[in-house]
Amino acid sequence: MITLQINGADQRVERGSSIQKLLEHLKLVGKKIAVERNGELVPRSDYASCQLSEGDKLEIVVAVGGG
Repeated sequence: MITLQINGADQRVERGSSIQKLLEHLKLVGKKIAVERNGELVPRSDYASCQLSEGDKLEIVVAVGGG
């Protein structure tokens, strides 16, 4: 297990997890989101290949529609 910071809160995930696996765990797959890892925006096309590391800081923003 490794510890990440997600939106300011510590969370433990399995070593070797990708952003895609994390989003599946958080039930965010299929939603319009943006993910920033250690201050850099991660392209959606890289979610499956972007492996998470101990101490990574993620910001996950979910788009909310409305009018």
